[in-house]
Amino acid sequence: MKINKLLTTTILSGFIVATSAFAADEELIVFDWSGYEDEGFFQKYIEQHGGSPTFAFFGEEEEAFQKLRAGFKADISHPCSQSVSKWHEAGLLDPLDTSKITRWNEVNETMKDAFKIDGEYYMLPADWGSTAVTYRTDLVDAADVDSVQVFTNAKYAGRISLPDNVDDVYALAYLATGVTDWTKATDDDFANANAWLRGVHPMVRTYWADGAELGQLMTSGEVIVAWAWNETPTTLQAEEIPVAANRSTKEGSSTWFCGYVDLKDGPNGVDKVYDFFNAWMDPSSAAYIVNEWGYGHGNQAQMDVLGADALDGAGLGNIDVPILAQVPMNQQLREKMIAEFEKIKAGF
Repeated sequence: MKINKLLTTTILSGFIVATSAFAADEELIVFDWSGYEDEGFFQKYIEQHGGSPTFAFFGEEEEAFQKLRAGFKADISHPCSQSVSKWHEAGLLDPLDTSKITRWNEVNETMKDAFKIDGEYYMLPADWGSTAVTYRTDLVDAADVDSVQVFTNAKYAGRISLPDNVDDVYALAYLATGVTDWTKATDDDFANANAWLRGVHPMVRTYWADGAELGQLMTSGEVIVAWAWNETPTTLQAEEIPVAANRSTKEGSSTWFCGYVDLKDGPNGVDKVYDFFNAWMDPSSAAYIVNEWGYGHGNQAQMDVLGADALDGAGLGNIDVPILAQVPMNQQLREKMIAEFEKIKAGF
């Protein structure tokens, strides 16, 4: 099943270069990360409506934001926590009608309350996970991945990959320079993170855009060390590729959470929006994302049912090292991060 998932994601990632949307039910358009068209996430919607929604894809949240600001129309999108306030301030979101979300009382309280604005909720938490040092166990010395400074190790020059994602890449840079809470980052901390990323840039083979791309790079051995979501080791281990992640480097690792939002002025009505939300909150979706993708789920009640062993197996269990949580940050700082990362990738 995971082979098919990886191949499907890869094929669709190439397909959207030419088309931008995966045609299905035109009465619901979901603007999402590539890979989340996996029907295992919303089987209840398919049972209810006879097929998947229409999906359009983005590679990074700033790209999604700019397209929506420019007039691209969709009903639902899937930002992560640090983007929701920005999207809300830009007038892109409608508040959730929580009375239409049948399992709302099962949703993770901390995650949903993070986006309670003026008494209304603006994001349905859907998925969460970690970003950590991920490596080919047959090609990398285990001692070298005890620290995120492995990305500065000349031994691996040209065979490392970082995410083409501003939040993940700065989570790494802050950890590497001694910051574990980016909401408290100073201008000096930001400068140090930039300097670290500029030092690593010449070592980078490529900045990966999605899990399927990174999976291919690590399977071939073109990349042997990466800063990656926990999807990558979960998927590749199932294919018997010798890949592991170390969340317990001495500097730590990062966690993130994302969710679905109701876009203002979507081209369709709201009924199918909430059918999709309810399908995502179904227990079958929670079990699927943990077991097949290695991610956590926003339905906390179902995560409790799955238990600690399921989290440990997915690489999401408790660890005794620093964790940089990708929580909402000062938007002025994030805008500076976006601009600086573009310069760094361009070699400046």
